[in-house]
Amino acid sequence: MNANLYALLRDHFLEDAEQPCVLIPGGPVIHYDDLDAASARIAHALSAAGCRAGDRVAVHTEKCWQSLALYLACLRAGLVYLPLNTGYQKSELGYFFADAEPAAIVCQPDAADAVATLRPQAAVLTLDADSGTLLDRAAGQSDAFETISSRPDDLAAIVYTSGTTGRSKGAMLSHRNLASNALTLVEQ
Repeated sequence: MNANLYALLRDHFLEDAEQPCVLIPGGPVIHYDDLDAASARIAHALSAAGCRAGDRVAVHTEKCWQSLALYLACLRAGLVYLPLNTGYQKSELGYFFADAEPAAIVCQPDAADAVATLRPQAAVLTLDADSGTLLDRAAGQSDAFETISSRPDDLAAIVYTSGTTGRSKGAMLSHRNLASNALTLVEQ
């Protein structure tokens, strides 16, 4: 059985995939099939950028529905999602990049040059709502992606603590951790 969190989420999509999934006030309505296709295209783009199962993908972008598709793409491709607050300064980002060693970093377009100097060995892609190099690379990709088979204890995400008692530490979250939380929320 595939313990990949995306497989669990996909199993809970509404049977009518054309139903709304994300409603953005004053913005587009994203349907389940839109999110599935977008995450597939982004997973292909990340793979084409050299990311392999187990690699970390740092994400330092503003909130938008494409960031949700990026998170799901990471899960599908067996990548470890590493969200970083957009308020972090260059020195903080340098620490996180050195500690987590991401293979790819997705950031705002205006931060790409600075981010590239902090982790030159990472593929640096940009995302800003409806634009960016990540979406450009994803545009020509297939709407289908074979979700990587994951074990329950495979790493799905790393979330850094606030660092109030010292240096921020990366909390490692497995597919099982996140699935347990998701199932608890569905049951309530």
